[in-house]
Amino acid sequence: MAKKALVRDYMTKEVDYIPYDTTVKKAIQIFVNSVHQNFPVTKNGNLVGFITAKELLRNYNNPERLIKDIIRDKLIVARPDLALDDAARVMFRHGMRKLPVVDEKGRLIGIITNTDIIRSHIERATPRKVNMIKNLLESKSGVRINVRKYSVPLDNLRPTQGRIHADELQGRKYELKKGLAEPLIVIKKRNYFVLVDGHHRVIAARELGIKEIMAHVLEPEEDIEIGMEKSARESGLLTLDDIKVIDYAQHPLVEITTRLIKKEDL
Repeated sequence: MAKKALVRDYMTKEVDYIPYDTTVKKAIQIFVNSVHQNFPVTKNGNLVGFITAKELLRNYNNPERLIKDIIRDKLIVARPDLALDDAARVMFRHGMRKLPVVDEKGRLIGIITNTDIIRSHIERATPRKVNMIKNLLESKSGVRINVRKYSVPLDNLRPTQGRIHADELQGRKYELKKGLAEPLIVIKKRNYFVLVDGHHRVIAARELGIKEIMAHVLEPEEDIEIGMEKSARESGLLTLDDIKVIDYAQHPLVEITTRLIKKEDL
């Protein structure tokens, strides 16, 4: 049985917060210099409330007022051992984008977000993709393929995709920094690995100075060459340096979605 994902596995541990004795004026400055729309409020490390931009706006004319007097003190929080699926249900039911995580003493130890929930489901979907590729290769080649999971060196990867998108590359960097990136899918050859899935992750890892990355490794019992490897070789796609980062266009799916939204607004 697969191990159940827990909040502690996906939460952000380095949490931005505002001390409870901060003035409204100072809190506004913090919001202006941040990308966050709300902040947890702490007292000696313990979570005591939440402050939102709307609440600060209501108190704009009282700049010296302390935020402890205006914060929302009725909070929904999670413990780190809560199942991630249960956390998702709580957040959906209450319309929450962020769920604070506290320990048994009430200390703020993390934040779980909608993005974290989505990433976790993407990661858990990977084994199905691996099995699909394994079965397809076995049926075409007639060769039995074993699947293992271990780290592979980036320098030993041969790509099969010549272009990646800059905006999606940033998303993969975010995942890697938080430890949420799904493993690659590669095929083991004698002296290298053919990269089947995960080109954005690989380039993101290389730009972050990462030398190895976790992968689902398909190991054929006999040497085989798949069509995408042959096509890549014939087109001169042999190393990661041959991959082009397209920074003047969004991912096609994002582009289509944006166009549809604009059309609906007309």
